[in-house]
Amino acid sequence: MYRFYLANMLLPVTPSKLSVKTKNMNKTVTLINEGEVNIIKTKGLREFSFELLLPFDRYSFTTMNRPKKQKSYLDKLNRLKINKKPFQFVVKRPKGFKTNIKVTLEDLSITEDAKEGRDIKVSVTLKEYRHYGTKKVVFVQPTSTVGEQPKQEEKKEEAKVAENRDSSTAQKPKTHIVKRGDTLWGLAKRYYGNGSLYPKIVSANPKIKNPNLIIDGWELVIP
Repeated sequence: MYRFYLANMLLPVTPSKLSVKTKNMNKTVTLINEGEVNIIKTKGLREFSFELLLPFDRYSFTTMNRPKKQKSYLDKLNRLKINKKPFQFVVKRPKGFKTNIKVTLEDLSITEDAKEGRDIKVSVTLKEYRHYGTKKVVFVQPTSTVGEQPKQEEKKEEAKVAENRDSSTAQKPKTHIVKRGDTLWGLAKRYYGNGSLYPKIVSANPKIKNPNLIIDGWELVIP
């Protein structure tokens, strides 16, 4: 038997039908000489819709021996609607694939019909939830350094963009093995195009106590 779960809540009666709809985000534009063209974009979010039966009495086809009271299910659905938080939607099938996806509750319609006796029908529409991150931009004014003076055109603000992302996909930092004649100013000039940014290298390498002294053979992290 199929099993439907909304935020770990097992539905008392498995819906007879589940509809899944995916809309494309394509855009149609009209060109002067070419007529209409279709600009293909990433597919939209999936929508899941089904009709749920909340029985007043236990039936032979209910998914549990003692279903909860109708009010308990309605209260749970209303909380999912007003909480403004995504939750897990799971469909377990006796054979075949399993649906397990994070969604939000978009539409909720409750119907009481004399033909259904004391049973209640609920129409539910869910929409796929896709996590997104934010970006933070910080402007850093380069500071003057020991030794070579920076050129006028190098005195520009640098924008550093920090993005929330999964650490498992983050690139590993570059490293540099110190050779004879290397200086922090020279390394910053080489990797950043601006020698005055050498403090970034100092901050990433606690072993550097004196910016004017780096030892041959050191492995430095280049952030």
